[in-house]
Amino acid sequence: MNKNNRDLSNAIRFLSIDAVQKANSGHPGMPMGMADVATILFKDFLRFDPKDPNWINRDRFVLSAGHGSMLLYSLLYLTGYKSVKLEDIKNFRQLDSICAGHPEYHPNSGIETTTGPLGQGISNGVGFALAEEILKKKVGKNIFNHKTYVLAGDGCLMEGVSHEALSLAGHLKLKNLILLFDNNSISIDGPTSLAVSDNHKKRFNSYGWEFIEINGHNEKEIFKALKKAQKSKKPVAISCKTTIGYGSPNKAGKASSHGSPLGEEEITLVRKKLKWKHEPFEIPKKILNEWRIIGGKASKKAEINKKKYQKEFSKIGWLERAISNKSHSKNDLFGELIHLEIEKVQNEYLKSLDPIATRKCSEKFLEIISKIPNIIGGSADLAGSNNTKTKQHKIIKPGNFDGNYIHYGVREHAMCGVMNGISLHSGLIPYGGTFLIFSDYCKPSIRLAAMMGQKVIYVFTHDSIGLGEDGPTHQPVEQLASLRSVPNLNVFRPSDMIETFECWQLALENKGTPSVIALTRQKIDPVRKKNSSKNLSSKGGYEILRTNDKISLTILSSGSETSLACKVCHKLATENIYSKVISMPCQELFDLQSEDYQREVLDETNMIVSIEASETVYWKKYTGRKGLNFGINSFGKSAPYKEIYEKFGLNLESIIKKIKQNL
Repeated sequence: MNKNNRDLSNAIRFLSIDAVQKANSGHPGMPMGMADVATILFKDFLRFDPKDPNWINRDRFVLSAGHGSMLLYSLLYLTGYKSVKLEDIKNFRQLDSICAGHPEYHPNSGIETTTGPLGQGISNGVGFALAEEILKKKVGKNIFNHKTYVLAGDGCLMEGVSHEALSLAGHLKLKNLILLFDNNSISIDGPTSLAVSDNHKKRFNSYGWEFIEINGHNEKEIFKALKKAQKSKKPVAISCKTTIGYGSPNKAGKASSHGSPLGEEEITLVRKKLKWKHEPFEIPKKILNEWRIIGGKASKKAEINKKKYQKEFSKIGWLERAISNKSHSKNDLFGELIHLEIEKVQNEYLKSLDPIATRKCSEKFLEIISKIPNIIGGSADLAGSNNTKTKQHKIIKPGNFDGNYIHYGVREHAMCGVMNGISLHSGLIPYGGTFLIFSDYCKPSIRLAAMMGQKVIYVFTHDSIGLGEDGPTHQPVEQLASLRSVPNLNVFRPSDMIETFECWQLALENKGTPSVIALTRQKIDPVRKKNSSKNLSSKGGYEILRTNDKISLTILSSGSETSLACKVCHKLATENIYSKVISMPCQELFDLQSEDYQREVLDETNMIVSIEASETVYWKKYTGRKGLNFGINSFGKSAPYKEIYEKFGLNLESIIKKIKQNL
């Protein structure tokens, strides 16, 4: 590289080396190896604005290889982002520093997404690129015409989610997506040849990607490849052959530089080899100024773009409100006409009160809200079973993004990672469907959505043994408990159409929390016989039935078992045992209510029972040691669903008998 670019790259290297050494923890090798590529990218290609990190038409830079986080923090500091100061870098991996061990999403910081679990950033990047194409089609290429760059390593490409996401990106022809592959052939255990022998070129070509191979330390090759990628009609992978720990006399190209500090002696040798005569964390004024000029030029270009299209952008009210996070109020998000349609459907249902599966109730709701422009639906196959696609939806197809529904294929994990990217991009609200049992494949991405506070909605149907004949492999038992264990995730399990509509509204109007909506395959009897001006589900749990002013029993339930709980309540009353039923569609919201309200619901009786066709662990916090928990603490059975309910004692007679024995 020429001296100027070499100095710019070395500034990244030594900030990374010094930060890891001071923390006595971290991964110096990747930033050292990819510094040259990152320099050319930020200097000559990346569209960004340090003064306005949320500029809507910026390029997105995603560090999928999140262990190399110091590369990102160094770039943000050097180019002039206010979010990362030198003091933050000196406090790398320390409490409350924005420079966490792995990148953690912060709005208005330049850190676009939380990465660390390898491969996640690739699926997020596909989501960013897909969102850009969708919005470009909706509002025009003047406002949206940017790229998404993803830096991924060997480990990212080993992870299964990468295969799912890259395949989907190639199928959809996401030409605005560029993957920078840090091809250093080293993992923590040693050479990647210990575990893989993939032909990367053939792999990417088979996905429908363009594949370019370069020397990741040759500035001319880096520039040429990035230049070529700008005009590609396909997503592009640039394989950057790099040396991990570049510049380290004894650790370059070795696993020893991957996940451990280099050590003071080795750092001294690196300084000598790379001719860096400066103290730890010292960036010479000339080099820092050069980086700040790069950031300044990027800001000026951004400002020109913003001024040019500001009037055009301001005409798109729904998008402006969505991006500014103001589209959460009743009137903003839904609009009066949509609310009237919701009420009409609810009233028709209340006239008949016919049994209906909550997955079908959800479909009826989606038929109405599909008109909202920033809601993007989808399913990991199974659309006809999970009822996420309606007649009103328009399918997004390869190279044609004029739609609002994505067929993700049998790629549950990628779907959820892609939805995170769509949500993070700018104002879109994604939902995606599959069976609840397959939430196990989705869990890592769900967890990250919760960590980032993203409004992502998971429609998980066939939510219990009620799916019947498919048997225990497809019957979720522990999944609700698993999802309820995730901090900052609302798990909704509505009992009928009224609750389904209420839960959907809460999921859409909520700020800063993703939502699971768990829905039945089987038809269930309604429990709400009247409409309400209030969203009763907003309290998480509320009284739905009472047989006397003075009661001796409280029955808690959710979803398909709430109608069973009501039958139990009525049957007990015929024997002068009086009770109330608490419908609890969302434990998380109930736990947020005041202590007074919780006491009102739970403390009226000494005896509390729960009824839910799932693992009982998360009901015991309400029922206590003296309570009864009717559920399933083993795997299910293959049979018609009514027979399975009988088998596990989730029927009127069995529940009544056990309650009477314990009262």
